[in-house]
Amino acid sequence: MKNYFYLLLLLSTTSTFAQYKPATFTDPDRLKKIEATFPVIDQLYKDYAEKNHWPGMAYGIVVDGKLIHTGNVGYTDVAAKTPVTSKSDFRIASMTKSLTAMAILKLRDEGKLKLDDPAYLYIPEMKNNKYLTKDAVPVTIRHLLTHAAGYPEDNPWGDRQLAVSDDALIAIYKKGVSFSNNPGQGYEYSNLGFATLGYIIKKVSGKTYETYINDNILKPLGMTHTYWEYTKVPKGQLALGYRWLDDKWVEQPLLHDGAYGAMGGLITTIEDFSKYMAVHMNAWPARDDAEDGPVKRSSVREMQYPWDVNYLTANAKTTTGRPCPTVSAYGYGLRWAKDCDNRVYVGHSGGLPGFGSQWNILPDYGVGVVSFANLTYANGGRANTIALDTLLALSGIKPRTLPASAILTQRRDELVQLLPDWNNPQSTGIFADNFFMDYFPDKLKAEATDVYAKAGKITSVGEVIAENNLRGYFIMTGEKANIRVSFTLTPENPALIQEYHIGMVK
Repeated sequence: MKNYFYLLLLLSTTSTFAQYKPATFTDPDRLKKIEATFPVIDQLYKDYAEKNHWPGMAYGIVVDGKLIHTGNVGYTDVAAKTPVTSKSDFRIASMTKSLTAMAILKLRDEGKLKLDDPAYLYIPEMKNNKYLTKDAVPVTIRHLLTHAAGYPEDNPWGDRQLAVSDDALIAIYKKGVSFSNNPGQGYEYSNLGFATLGYIIKKVSGKTYETYINDNILKPLGMTHTYWEYTKVPKGQLALGYRWLDDKWVEQPLLHDGAYGAMGGLITTIEDFSKYMAVHMNAWPARDDAEDGPVKRSSVREMQYPWDVNYLTANAKTTTGRPCPTVSAYGYGLRWAKDCDNRVYVGHSGGLPGFGSQWNILPDYGVGVVSFANLTYANGGRANTIALDTLLALSGIKPRTLPASAILTQRRDELVQLLPDWNNPQSTGIFADNFFMDYFPDKLKAEATDVYAKAGKITSVGEVIAENNLRGYFIMTGEKANIRVSFTLTPENPALIQEYHIGMVK
């Protein structure tokens, strides 16, 4: 036994840092199960569009970064009866914001700006800001990215500013901004904030905002049917916008591209936008592969992180009516949510007079949906939620599974050798220096002996179920009952056992 522990101790000197294995999907029929849901999802989108008077709609399902299914309903031009296709160009409004955020992070990664820089370093006119109190901190780029600059929610006003000039934008700062909160003291959705980011991109890059996005995101991704100015969209491809008034569709005037394009001006197709969604899906899981996107995968994951928690919806329900509280937050140009089933959703909505859109991905599941409609503030989010819930329920697919690291498996084997007697555990060298101040061998032995007696003869020891690289649990199968053993390792190298629990599987 001493030789066994000596060998394990030698093995444990191998660097913990080289043992990480990315999470993977384990179901070989996963794609077939997803594809089987398409007829039901098609009908759901069709029914939703008709019920809510959408003139036209395009939608797509993206799996593992590939657009694998599209659907279309209605018309891009009601009078001409031009049918919607996956190549139809819709204005996607605030879905544009994450591209603005991505450009900011690219400039940050290149060392051309810092997220915690005061914005006035790039727009000197912002030094005129008169905050609510003298002890307020100045607006930073990070505040602008997370809607924490202290500007008031401005959807009704902001949606009508799309075409204004850069001079008109800067004039707001010359006169002084009206604040609803001090910077950093709360979330409030601001189109002005993202228009300001667009201007910063222009100042830092030396290019117009649109040119910078085109050169650094759209062209590298092959998004060749994406535009900023609606007059440049080829005839027959452009979706006109409508409002439902007095039981009929009334066409809405399209706004030209301008200083507020950074907050909501992009015009694109389902096929093109799926390529952008692929960048966000491809950021997961963290891994050692070569980088192949417009920005680093770590920066994309940073965009998706819930930096500014907005609210808890305690009375939220699933589409089937099941109570399911949800917490929501904002990242960098992205919305984030986690539901009661621990599912994380990332994406963004878009709404302008004449249009409504939404995209969502579930990073852990590798699936996403996107929908565009040409009706004022069409609630694409609700349609997408129904579609995703249906896809998950009918397919039964599971999220990625994180393989147990070598050090977790090693520590499991070492624990099993000690159970249930805990003979001279201090000599093994596998426990952290806190362990025997928090756990006492005689108590550990009594507890394990009692559990083993209830379980009966142990017939097998299961694989470690990893919660992360240094925490997990395993199940031991007994003739009468099963045992669950969980443990957590330290940040040391090699990682040692700092916490341990044993009990019956309930």
